[in-house]
Amino acid sequence: MSLLNKKALIVYSLLLVATAAGCAATMVGGSGDYRADRDERDAAAVASDTATSAAVKGKLAADPVVSVFEIGVRTWNGTVTLTGAVGSIRARETAEDIARNTKGVTAVNNLIDIEDRSRDQ
Repeated sequence: MSLLNKKALIVYSLLLVATAAGCAATMVGGSGDYRADRDERDAAAVASDTATSAAVKGKLAADPVVSVFEIGVRTWNGTVTLTGAVGSIRARETAEDIARNTKGVTAVNNLIDIEDRSRDQ
């Protein structure tokens, strides 16, 4: 191997190591000051949000209109975010009403999609 090829190989290896180290640092701790694994809420808020999510999920499971659909529920400081997909506007609105009328909920972000399921029948 010529001297020029050895130098190029060394430079390439160093660039590869530096790039990998930068990616690993970003993946583990995020970039800048923000740490993805840190929750800014205090323990009481986390417990309250967890209880609120559980209450909403329980009501959704018991409801005949929306129980057949998989609806994700996340709560952050009293704001519930609903995700997933349902087969009708009625199911989407029912899920939102259930969340809105659950103790501890201060707001609802309804991100549920409506899918055309007519072909499935």
